[in-house]
Amino acid sequence: MSKSAGKAKPTARARTASRLAAVQALFQSEQAGDNAETVIDQFVRHRLGELPGTGGFEDGRVPDALVPLFARIVRAAVTQQETIERMLVEALPADWPLARLDPVLRAVLRAGAAELGMSDGPPAKVVINEYLDVAHGFFSGDEPRMANGVLNRLARLLRAGEFPQDACPPAEPSADGDDLKQPA
Repeated sequence: MSKSAGKAKPTARARTASRLAAVQALFQSEQAGDNAETVIDQFVRHRLGELPGTGGFEDGRVPDALVPLFARIVRAAVTQQETIERMLVEALPADWPLARLDPVLRAVLRAGAAELGMSDGPPAKVVINEYLDVAHGFFSGDEPRMANGVLNRLARLLRAGEFPQDACPPAEPSADGDDLKQPA
């Protein structure tokens, strides 16, 4: 682990654990009808970090999660829920309304969408891969593929600058060879 300005750099596992905890918290919030701050508080007090004598993930704990990242994702997903849900409805196949999705898959998509909406976050492809890992932890069927497709569509919308313009043909040299021109 490297040190920067006296602080340990968070590990990839800690960031993944934060995302997993955020998905669990969003699921709990939806199922129990609790607001974001209540669920964040419950997770910080009872589910995040390692306690002596606990078994970690087996006991429902997320020992390595980074509380600031976890809380930021949950807060963003809840405060922007209406916008996120509109985007999800547009990104989902027409025969899969949001309400039809498994509640855990909805939580994965909401957390992923919230993080993709953070302009100062990691690259979109990293965010997508992280939530695919989380989805694979919960599902063995086609749900991770659906999550990949939906998050990829949202990433191209929210972070278009990170993706090459697939529809734009490559530039060709001009007749005089001095500059580039777009093909007609």
